[in-house]
Amino acid sequence: MTLRNIKNKDNTELAILLRSVLIEMGVPKTGTAYEDPELDAMCQAYERARSAYFVIESEGVLLGGAGVSPLRDGSPEICELQKMYFSPLARGKGWGDLMIEHCLTFAQAQQFKKCYIETMPNMQAAQKLYQKKGFEYIEGPIGNTGHSNCSVWMLKNL
Repeated sequence: MTLRNIKNKDNTELAILLRSVLIEMGVPKTGTAYEDPELDAMCQAYERARSAYFVIESEGVLLGGAGVSPLRDGSPEICELQKMYFSPLARGKGWGDLMIEHCLTFAQAQQFKKCYIETMPNMQAAQKLYQKKGFEYIEGPIGNTGHSNCSVWMLKNL
C-alpha cells in the first residue's frame, strides 16, 4: 500500500468510495460530508493554502483517505481533520493511525496549533483511534463546517 497526495485522476473513484463508506456507516445524507459539493472534486478542494488530502492506494485501487484544511470560520491556528474514511479492505491494519500521523505532521508544518474533528456517535472505532492520538471531546462544535448532523466534536493540541 502507498500513502500519497491526492491526484486529479482520483476524484471520481474517491467520491464513490467516500459515499459508499458513509452509507455503510449509516450517516445521514444531509448535514454531513455526504452532501459536501467538494466530494466530487476533492483534488481541487484541497488546493487551497494550508490544505492537503492524502489517499491510501493498493495496486491502483484507492482504499481511503483523509485531509487537513483550515477550519472554516474558525481561528487561523485551528485546522480540521476531514473526510477520513477507509474501505473495509483497509481497516484494522494500522492505516488509520498512520494517516492521522501523516495529517498531523502536515498540520504542524503549516503552523496550526490545534486540530478539530467532527464525527458521528456510532463511529466508535474512529473515536477510539482519535482518543489514542490525543484528541479530547469538547462540549460543542467550533467553526462552520456545515455538518449539523455530526454531534461528536474533538480537539487536539498540536
